[in-house]
Amino acid sequence: MTTAVQDKGTAIVTGASRGIGAAIARRLARDGYGVIVNYAADATGAESVVSDITGTGGKAVAVQADVASEDDVAAMFRLATERMGPVTALVNNAGEAGEQARIEEQHSDVLARLMQVNVVGPMLCAKHAVRAMSTARGGEGGSIVTIASVAAKALPSSPGLVPYQATKGAMVTFARGLSNEVASEGIRSNSVSPGVIDTDLVPPGLRDVGKQAPLGRIGQPDEIAATVSWLVSPEASFVTGTDITVSGGR
Repeated sequence: MTTAVQDKGTAIVTGASRGIGAAIARRLARDGYGVIVNYAADATGAESVVSDITGTGGKAVAVQADVASEDDVAAMFRLATERMGPVTALVNNAGEAGEQARIEEQHSDVLARLMQVNVVGPMLCAKHAVRAMSTARGGEGGSIVTIASVAAKALPSSPGLVPYQATKGAMVTFARGLSNEVASEGIRSNSVSPGVIDTDLVPPGLRDVGKQAPLGRIGQPDEIAATVSWLVSPEASFVTGTDITVSGGR
């Protein structure tokens, strides 16, 4: 089956070598975007996603970049424009869980890395996305979607995940604030807060918690991808500064 590709510009999806990010990359390619499949270390996974996309008529390139490094982020945006054309969508998906330990047992270097990847990284990517998309800078406008988590709101917290929850709460706030800052320049900014999603990163205990949702199951990566697809589309043209919870009702 061949994808009917319409040129909607370039979408950068961070952390797209597996799981939710891979599902988003595949979906946006089907929607007609040229997709930058970003990865930090899993080159094999990223190339597999690219192969899936190009095998069905889509356009995709795997790009290694650590979102915590501005040099890497800047290089990724340059390459995206050179290889694919103007960037019109950014999906901030890359993230880490950090240590599953109570706060008094957390290590400062791990906390610093968690903040750098989960908070500073999306901000750096948004910085370069705004430079690329802003109509005030000659861009075409576009959409930024930041993947947060229902963990930012679901209290009491899961044991050992308090710092992770804090980073995701920061991203909901960031996406909301950014929406006000760039709306007049043709850029929409929203966030998506998934519940427990069926990926290989989810421990068995958390899967059991996810099944306690009113819908009685955990979510699928494609369900998050569908939400992102809608948010970046013209159908969501009046939606900005919004967080959409996709959690089965939890």
